Amino acid sequence: MKEYVSLKIKEKIGIIEFFHPHSNSLPGKILSKITEKIIEAGRNDTISVIILQSGGDRTFCAGASFDELLNIDNEKKGERFFSGFANVINAARKCPKFIIGRVQGKAVGGGVGMASACDYCFATKYASAKLSELALGIGPFVVGPAVEHKIGNSAFASMSINPKKWFNANWLREKGLYSEIFESSELMDKEITRFTKELTYYNPDAMLNLKSIIWENTNHWDKLLKDRALISGRLILSEFSQKTIKKFREQ
Repeated sequence: MKEYVSLKIKEKIGIIEFFHPHSNSLPGKILSKITEKIIEAGRNDTISVIILQSGGDRTFCAGASFDELLNIDNEKKGERFFSGFANVINAARKCPKFIIGRVQGKAVGGGVGMASACDYCFATKYASAKLSELALGIGPFVVGPAVEHKIGNSAFASMSINPKKWFNANWLREKGLYSEIFESSELMDKEITRFTKELTYYNPDAMLNLKSIIWENTNHWDKLLKDRALISGRLILSEFSQKTIKKFREQ
């Protein structure tokens, strides 16, 4: 299957789905389209609530595309690529509708950032996650504010400093990344359908005001995440990062 990003509307629920054949990794084109679909869904008056999900039944999101990382040969390109993650996070936090995350499997790096940008997140027991950036010679600089906002500084530090450790779904629920976890995707989807349908009956103004409170004190993130993208864009050019990413890709 080819990569895609789609927005489907079903009974006042907007379903944004992204897919990439390499374990739902995120090249720049995919990141840009996800941002566009979040903004589009937020502006659509026929949509009351949004679901963000990935295609396939295994990995939710493998993070940044290694192929694209290896093609970065100057700081400007690096900043532009990592700004793709910043744009998704900023679009999600500024979206006037609740975004419900559906995490069916593992999440890495940027995938953890995607889940953190959701307002309420469902996951299966298979949805372990790691912030692998430090092992690649960079760090979770761009996704960091969203992850820390969701799970707190201590848990964020644990994931950041131990980049090769898979943190299981139960740990992630305890820390707040996931709101609920399920034994299977089927059980999760049944509850997502029930939950999102219920949300469509709530006062949209009340939900908008509640979302504003949830994301309070993040108005400076437009600049913050851009600055963080510049840090990552610079570090990805290092000899350490380039050698490490090539090794990972060959595995």
